[in-house]
Amino acid sequence: MTKQEEESFSKRYAAIFATVAIWSTPSLFQFYLNRFYDPWAQNFYRYAVAFIAVMPFVLYRFRRSGPRLDRGLVLACLIPALPNVVHQIAQTVALFHMGPGVYAIFIRSSVIISTLLALIFFPEERWIIRQWRFQLGTVLGLIGAVGVLWFQPGRHGGNIAFSGIAIAFTASFCWALYSVLVKRPSARLGPIRSFGLISFITTALLLPLTLAFGRIATPLDVGTNVNLILIVSAVTCISLAHVLYYIAIRKVGVALSQTLQLLCPAGALGLSALFFGERLTHAQLWSAGLLLFGAFLAMRVKPDTNLASSENL
Repeated sequence: MTKQEEESFSKRYAAIFATVAIWSTPSLFQFYLNRFYDPWAQNFYRYAVAFIAVMPFVLYRFRRSGPRLDRGLVLACLIPALPNVVHQIAQTVALFHMGPGVYAIFIRSSVIISTLLALIFFPEERWIIRQWRFQLGTVLGLIGAVGVLWFQPGRHGGNIAFSGIAIAFTASFCWALYSVLVKRPSARLGPIRSFGLISFITTALLLPLTLAFGRIATPLDVGTNVNLILIVSAVTCISLAHVLYYIAIRKVGVALSQTLQLLCPAGALGLSALFFGERLTHAQLWSAGLLLFGAFLAMRVKPDTNLASSENL
């Protein structure tokens, strides 16, 4: 590999690997915050903080270059914001039924859903889906994810409740849908402006839900350290990670970006074991190993010039 090729590879994958590192932690933050915040208030305040954090950069970008904000762009950002709201609430509720490490693995089932949705919406990504490494890696990753959940006892012994599995699946499906739908507005507005608009819409949608079902005054009732943890999780896991993720989608596509995130559970499991004492059975560890091997195969996918060219004909 030449120096130029190495630099190109680094630029393409730097954003996604940074996102993987950051997104190894959200389930741990949310698991901890569930002790103090209800799901509605937690997500409203996290997204409000994330929007405030990115707003100066968004305003700078809008003033400097790019298309002017109009009704069409707002609608383009509203569409992915809707499944994003459902995903945020569902994943927080799911953590009442399972540990953060197990959830971090199960949410990777969104990979196969994203792949199918990308196949439907984005013909330009079909060259990735046709690669045998991508196909095998995705299948092995999903088998591993299912195995981790299958052999996981419930939080209070016995099997995980069906309602918990259904909520986790809802979170997974909505995340996959969001990942696919966000590609268009990200391409039109750029990662910072698109995230700024989507985070504002998401916050606006979460506000009435929090007023109706949550406790809007929660920050006043908890300690400063809890609110500080919420702020840190919002700035890193939402603001920074989403912008990096949008960049990754533009560089390597939806399907490959999602598959590379099969690496996230490794970090989540280690941190959860350290801070919350979460432990996996031998069967779960083998399943996790299978998942990571599948991710490694998916990472080996390289553009097929003939396939990519044929898609553009």
